Amino acid sequence: MKNPEIMIPEIMIPETVIPDRYGLSGQETADSEISRKETFIVPEDLDSERFDSVIASLSEGHSRSYLKTLIKDGSVLLNGAAAKPSVRVREGDKIILVLPQKMMPDIKPENIPLDILYEDEDLLVVNKPKGMVVHPAPGHYTGTLVNAVMYHCGSSLSGINGILRPGIVHRIDRDTTGSVIVCKNDAAHISIAAQLQDHTIVRRYYAILYDNIAEDEFTVDKPIGRDPKDRKKMAVRPDGKRAVTHCRVLRRFGAYTYAECRLETGRTHQIRVHMSYVHHPLLGDEVYGGSRKSRFKTEGQCLHAGILGFIHPRTGEYIETAAPIPQYFEDILSKLDNGAL
Repeated sequence: MKNPEIMIPEIMIPETVIPDRYGLSGQETADSEISRKETFIVPEDLDSERFDSVIASLSEGHSRSYLKTLIKDGSVLLNGAAAKPSVRVREGDKIILVLPQKMMPDIKPENIPLDILYEDEDLLVVNKPKGMVVHPAPGHYTGTLVNAVMYHCGSSLSGINGILRPGIVHRIDRDTTGSVIVCKNDAAHISIAAQLQDHTIVRRYYAILYDNIAEDEFTVDKPIGRDPKDRKKMAVRPDGKRAVTHCRVLRRFGAYTYAECRLETGRTHQIRVHMSYVHHPLLGDEVYGGSRKSRFKTEGQCLHAGILGFIHPRTGEYIETAAPIPQYFEDILSKLDNGAL
């Protein structure tokens, strides 16, 4: 029996979300030419940002000044045309970047063990360990999740997000553990991206927060944007994008609270920013935790992407995976249960 074709049930995908892989309109092109092109679709969290700032965020590994030079030279196209570095882009805009061959990093497959929670011909869900970067970036061109899935999947990875992010449709922070979807073909990638855009994917995280939280459940509905004082950080700001995090207390330890955080939206660093904003930063968060120092061995924030649920792009069935809490996290909870405050 033949497998059903990939479908996207009850999800409308705008045409701008379905690019050809390299912006070449189906024309045959030599491998040397393909390797010099990257194609990106502007995500929701970069809507209304400057063109040069957006391409610097999307094409990691190159300085903003170098990319601005490429923009001025016409080597970076916005929706098929040259544009000024200062122009404001929109979600769904298509950017094509042409780089000199020598500027392209050589990303190689690496035989790194993967904790696979689910896999079929279209996608896999991986339980990412702490300390692993999702995709190559400056200082991290080896040992990433991309290096590992390139070895595991071979050439069967979607190419929509360019050669640095094959198969990657979303990501979690280096020190956040848990579930990440990797797409094996462009059709699956388009479907999952549409579900992310429509906020229909179930994403439940587990976190250890500072201090006692009195409410059993609460919601943080505050917009998030780039921190004007530090472009590497995010912050709650009135001109940011709407961000909603629903939290439910699981256990209280007096000086700490164990909670489940459900994402309604998916902004960069959303849980970390929101919990810091309500004065309950994540244990071990060295970026958003202020002056608080963890007395436990955390190696970064105590945050785990536990539950991930989505509509399968081929079968239309609801798939849900559960990534087990990592051992370091369990050890801290055990110590807190035993009164180690």
